[in-house]
Amino acid sequence: MNTNLILYFLLWLLIPVSSCQDAQTHTFTQSIQTPKREFRAFWIVTLDNKDFPSQPGLSNEMQKEELRNILDYHQKKGMNAVIFQIRPSADAFYASSIEPWSEWLMGQQGQAPKPFYDPLAFLVDECHKRNMEIHVWLNPYRVVYNTEVSDVKAQKLLNRSPQWLVTYGKHQQLNPGLPEVRAYILSVIMDVIRRYDVDGVQFDDYFYPYKIWKKEFPDEATFRRYGQGFGDKADWRRHNVSQLIKMVHDSLQQHKPHIKFGVSPMGVWRNLSDDPRGSATEAGQPSYDYLGADVLAWLEAGWIDYVAPQLYWSIGHPRADYATLVKWWSKNTFGRHLYVGQAFYKINQDTDQNWYKSSEIPNQIRLNRTFSAISGSVFFRAKNLMDNPRGITDSLHQLYTTPAIIPSMPWKDDIPPNAPQSLRKIRTPKRVLLKWEAPQEAQDGQTAHYYIIYRFLSSENPNTAQAQNIISIQKETQFVEKKPAGSEGYIYAITAMDRLHNESEPAFMKIEQ
Repeated sequence: MNTNLILYFLLWLLIPVSSCQDAQTHTFTQSIQTPKREFRAFWIVTLDNKDFPSQPGLSNEMQKEELRNILDYHQKKGMNAVIFQIRPSADAFYASSIEPWSEWLMGQQGQAPKPFYDPLAFLVDECHKRNMEIHVWLNPYRVVYNTEVSDVKAQKLLNRSPQWLVTYGKHQQLNPGLPEVRAYILSVIMDVIRRYDVDGVQFDDYFYPYKIWKKEFPDEATFRRYGQGFGDKADWRRHNVSQLIKMVHDSLQQHKPHIKFGVSPMGVWRNLSDDPRGSATEAGQPSYDYLGADVLAWLEAGWIDYVAPQLYWSIGHPRADYATLVKWWSKNTFGRHLYVGQAFYKINQDTDQNWYKSSEIPNQIRLNRTFSAISGSVFFRAKNLMDNPRGITDSLHQLYTTPAIIPSMPWKDDIPPNAPQSLRKIRTPKRVLLKWEAPQEAQDGQTAHYYIIYRFLSSENPNTAQAQNIISIQKETQFVEKKPAGSEGYIYAITAMDRLHNESEPAFMKIEQ
């Protein structure tokens, strides 16, 4: 970061919320070094066929081709992780004996692909081939998205456990206040993580539902039965959701501790007017007060590994300024990872005129990078990025010109693998060919999950901390490239990475011209 940017940033910290309109005109022309470690993810929405499949009932090969195209496009744009919606409404985009196939897959709830294939198993394989993480995204409580039009003929919960369900507006959902509901949701999640090699589990912002004007959520009888000791129903609701979060965390730790658990809440926890710990915002339905989601308590307790708040406002927004919110969240991570949910879907589609500026999203990413507590971004959503509105996806790619490694989580694993073994070069007239062997197991029993190859001029001091020296991130134990031009020789460094992205010491090889 250069001196001018540091001075600008220090001044910006002092700007009150009422003056943040000035921030939206700043072009962020200063250069900020691309970080070596950065979570760069995007959501694939299956609800109502928003991203995948493009329409229900496509053949297996057409569905697979769509998924490959989504992954290939985003990987070329610098992304390294996928958040895939596998359970939009107590249904499944995977083979489940617990819940029915989603209506948005084949066009009828309960109908499996014919001939059979498993979209989640396919996507896990395709992501890992590309060295991309895959996090499965579940809406924990929703059962019927729209009671007026949704296909629910195969929905087992409607017939088996109607006493668990609550209707609120056009939605039907599981009642968060019932202990048996929490146990059921946990059983669904554990079924997925036992059978699929996923990297993470994520909940979105829908816990208790967003409030409908002058309509109360009908859980009074449940509160009378289970709310002893809670004088305030809102506290009891938060307790119910927190119990589910803790149960999921504890079960993941017991059975597959490498799996990350994250939440993507509504972007405002509480307004400052309601809580001195809150943000200087005026959001209508903060997650703590309306959705029963005490995200700060989950972070402080260590029950979630990352938070991806949906900061779906522009820089300078008068009621929920993006700049104010990234600063607030960066101060409230409690040592866990913060990935900012970016509102790519709003470009050219919002009443806020800032979303018609091609600079808005790139400026948000640049601003994120000025906070050490922000470890990356998640973009909503896949199709919006692929549409490339106003060329902004291309502009975003200019910020992702170097590959990024997913940040490590030392509270889950802080033991690096050993360095690659037996690094050797094979002389060819026009190419550099390097081969090596996987390292011996480290203290925690892990070996290499993948490798990073760096290249330096022979006159340089090899520094593997810099992203611009990375030339390949791969699983193979050999690397080949055309000999770089120039009269100077090169130094190659190869490091081993474990599953949770701890990096080994490098193995070096010098290549003379």
